[in-house]
Amino acid sequence: MDKLPLTDADTVRFTHMVQKIRFFANMNMGVLEKILNRINYYHCRKGDKICRQGDPGDAFYVVSEGKLAVTVREGFLFSKTLAHFGPGDCFGEMALLTREPRNATVTCEEDSKVFALLVDNFDQVLADNPAFAAEIKRIAADRQFELKHK
Repeated sequence: MDKLPLTDADTVRFTHMVQKIRFFANMNMGVLEKILNRINYYHCRKGDKICRQGDPGDAFYVVSEGKLAVTVREGFLFSKTLAHFGPGDCFGEMALLTREPRNATVTCEEDSKVFALLVDNFDQVLADNPAFAAEIKRIAADRQFELKHK
């Protein structure tokens, strides 16, 4: 992953995307601006693994461009594709909240760009925004339920 500078156009794109994500939808611009100050932006190449199953959670991601596959290992040699992510989709909130290892591997199926909120920055955002923290926890619980029942 290559870190990119966050331009004004990227900031606008991120703002529009996250307004469609449940936990950002009801945030006022002041809170969103605090989050924007902590966001990183990355370019990932086809085949890059953004995160690997079993690795520690280190970031929350929002897909800006591209297509990503979510897979889980089944045995030593096989993996199962659970989902695909595209622009506007988010992932990584469970690992950040629980500090448990990642539940899945996320791989770029094509060149992609992702916004990332790193763990240290995430903790600060949660501390400063209890409503954001509560919504992230609800989403994590929903995702955990989905994974257990697939």
